[in-house]
This record gives sequence, structure tokens and C-alpha cells, in this order.
Amino acid sequence: MSFILGAINEYKADHSTRLAANANKYYHGENPTINKYEKIIYDMQGKAHRDMYTANHKIASKFFGLVVDQEVSYLLGNGVSFQEPETKKALGATFDEDIMDAARHALIDGQSFVFWNLDHVQVFAAEEFVPLYDEEDGSIKAGIRFWQVADNKPLRATLYELDGYTEYLKPKSDDMAILKPKRAYKLKLRTSEADGTEIYDGENYPGFPIIPLKNGEKAHSELQGRQNTIDALDLASSNMVNNVDEGNLIFWVLTNCGGMDEQDDTKFIERLKTTHVAHADGEEGAKATPQSIEAPFQGTQATIDMLTKKLYEDFQAFDSAAVSAGNQTATAIKASYVPLDLKTDKFESCVTRCIKGILAVAGLDDEPTYTRNQIINKQEETQTVMLGAEYYDDEYITKKLLTILGDADQYEDLMKRKAAEELERAKNPDFITSGSENGEQ
Repeated sequence: MSFILGAINEYKADHSTRLAANANKYYHGENPTINKYEKIIYDMQGKAHRDMYTANHKIASKFFGLVVDQEVSYLLGNGVSFQEPETKKALGATFDEDIMDAARHALIDGQSFVFWNLDHVQVFAAEEFVPLYDEEDGSIKAGIRFWQVADNKPLRATLYELDGYTEYLKPKSDDMAILKPKRAYKLKLRTSEADGTEIYDGENYPGFPIIPLKNGEKAHSELQGRQNTIDALDLASSNMVNNVDEGNLIFWVLTNCGGMDEQDDTKFIERLKTTHVAHADGEEGAKATPQSIEAPFQGTQATIDMLTKKLYEDFQAFDSAAVSAGNQTATAIKASYVPLDLKTDKFESCVTRCIKGILAVAGLDDEPTYTRNQIINKQEETQTVMLGAEYYDDEYITKKLLTILGDADQYEDLMKRKAAEELERAKNPDFITSGSENGEQ
């Protein structure tokens, strides 16, 4: 138990864990760097003071969240497909959604962990799971999942090992204790009238049931190497808003009022705002002229545009604005997807490796495939499929057309309806599949 507490505390203090927590803030539209930024002014003695006079709005973008969601949706938005229909059912009803969550955590944190729990998967984020690696082959052979609802609530932890898992509880002001002793991953139950339901045996998986989903070999967050550019974009946006705020300032020029002190100036302007009247004695009398400051815009906007373009390039993201109204051919759209395709190809191998690990633990033999979720010219894509129809079978054409139309999830129901129509047509040659007022059949 002391080892578990020590491992959790050491993991929380680890540099990679703190980076993952930081990346989550960027993903949710919070920029911790900008939030800590303060304007400084210096007095005549050179001492620094916090600037309490000028505007200091802090504008954080959600660009990192956009590119992460884009990559996850692009690869997994249409779900994972398998060669055998029964494989998907065996993996659980929410397998597609769980894999999307795992992929999202992997891109943000650098890696996530997928636990095969008898008949479904559970996803652990990097901030809540301590992986314990084998010293010989470097693979995960154990791990600790921990969570705590609040600082004043108990700490819960589960130690996963090859031969089972143990649950622990640490109250706020007490030592850690075993909540549930070690048990096997797969429990066998039996029920009788005399004894009721009881556990009579248990067994484990052929390998460790928690499989890592890494973002690349080094398990780096997508934020790494790009954080400074996002900070620069947020700073430029903040400065633009600050300039506009300060540019809204209207100041007054008082003429022939040299004998007035600051208090007299204030009274003069307040009276002018209230009565809208300024008294002047002769041609050289006192007068007040309003002046305004025009905020700089073009230079800051050019900087924001440049940084936004650079972020799209650095993240290899798809910029929908780049596909203009007059440039929407299928070839032009596919060319715009090339950077995203190159990045997604690498991440797809990581997702496939994780899913194969799940299949091995679950005792399933299959291969995952994906249908990428692209913006396409539907008319051109449909024409391309139909031109090659003589070389394809009905199943391929139907799947392809449904994918183009965004209805790939309706394939099974459509094939069932077609099979029922074919059966009815075989029984009744006069069966009407569709009709109109003109009698078409």
C-alpha cells in the first residue's frame, strides 16, 4: 500500500503528467500561459509594478481542441469496421465511442489506456492511470488507476496485475486499506436455492488486459512543439482587444485654462458632460475639444492571419476556408486533405495496434478498417463509383454510396430490406417494390 501511494504521488509530480494536465486546459479553450500574463510598468527608480491602468483582456482560442477533434472525427467518425460482423457485437455496444475517447485522450495527453473488461472496453486517461513497465521487455505488466472526487474525499485506487486486480481506499485522515481483495478478471458464478449466488472460480486473460494507445512511438501530445505558436496567437488576439478597448478612450483638450489645477479640470469636464455647455469669455475664452484615439488594426490582424495559417500548417490540419466556392472540385478537395492524411496515417497505425491488442486479449481474430470522414464533392464521387459499377458487386457499391451520402450506419438495415424484397419477389412475381401514378414498378 505504501508502494501504491508512492507511485501515485510520484506520477502526479512527473513532468509528462503535468504536461498532460496543461494540454487538457488548452483543449478546453483555457490558455494557462495567457492567464498568467500581466502587464508591467517601471517607475523612475526602475522598480517594476503591475499595470493597473491599461486594458488587459485575456483571449484564449480553442484551436488545439479544433485540430484534435478534427483528427479523431476524420479517422473514427464513421466507426471501426471489421471483417466479421460478430466481432463488433462482441466488443460491446459503445466500442466506437470508447475508441474515439481513447484516441482523443491520446492526442491530448500523449497516450491513453484501454481496459478490456470482460465484454466491453473502458478508457483511462493518462492523468488517472500509472503504468508499471516490465524492466526486461518494456511492456506494461501492471498499472494503478486512481481517482478522487475532491480533496476532502477519499482516494480510490485499483491495482491491475496479470493475475487479477485489487481495490484500495484511503480516507482523508487515515491510512490506505484494502477495500476489496485481489480477484480474477473473469469470475464464474453459480446459483442454488440453498446458497444463492456465489463465486466458485475465476480466470484471467492470456495477457495484461490494459493496452496503451500511444500518439507515436514517443507518446507525445499534439500540443508539443506548437504551444508557443498558440500562445502567440492568443496574445495577438488579446492585444487587439486591448487596443480597441483603449482606443475607445475620448480625451479632452482644454484651451486657455492654464490657471486650472487637476481638480478644476475634472469639475469643468463633469459640468460639460452634464450641461453640454462651456462658457467662453470673448474670442480667447476657455474651450474644450474632444479627441479620440484610433486603435491600430491592420498590423495586428496581419499577425493573427499569419499565425493562424502557420498553426494549420504545423498541426497538418484541414482548413475548410482554403476550399473556396470556386474551387470545390473533387481533386482540389482531396489535395487540401493531403497534410491531414499524412498525419492521420501515422496515428491510424497506433489505433490499429491498440485494437489488435484488445482483440488478442478478448480472443477474437479480426482486422480493423476505417472509413475516413471527408468533405467531398458528392456528385463527382457518385459518378466515379457508378462509372466503375460493372467491376464491383452490389455490396461494395451500396456501401460506397451510403458512405458518400453519410448514411453508412444504415447499411445493415438496407440490406435486410433488400433481402426481404427479393424473397417476396421470388414468392410473388407481381410484387410492387415502388410505384407512382404512372404505374411504374
